[in-house]
Amino acid sequence: MTKHITCVTCPMGCGITVELNDSNEIVSITGNTCKRGEVYARNEVTNPQRSLATTVKVNGGIHNVVPCKSAGPLPKNKIFDCMAEINNANAKAPIKIGDVLVENVCGTGVNIVATNHCPAK
Repeated sequence: MTKHITCVTCPMGCGITVELNDSNEIVSITGNTCKRGEVYARNEVTNPQRSLATTVKVNGGIHNVVPCKSAGPLPKNKIFDCMAEINNANAKAPIKIGDVLVENVCGTGVNIVATNHCPAK
């Protein structure tokens, strides 16, 4: 099986081809112009991960929501579950940048942290 991906590690955007055998093991990786592209392709095929940016509802703040992001990469196959958990979360103002709003989202070991302030009313 062959997978074609575009590397997003740097602005080059290399078109990378990953050849897999019948057991879904990587046989070859071609098209990358640097080692980072090979690492990206290997991870994207075996364990895809994504960063997540969204908002969390705020109680008692001057704003109704506060922007936030995942403190690290999340498994791609858990993104929708993580969003469901985040959508049910409520934070209490005041909130400072870096405050943990959702701890260990969906058991991934990754926290959801505030990316802006939200003072109390």
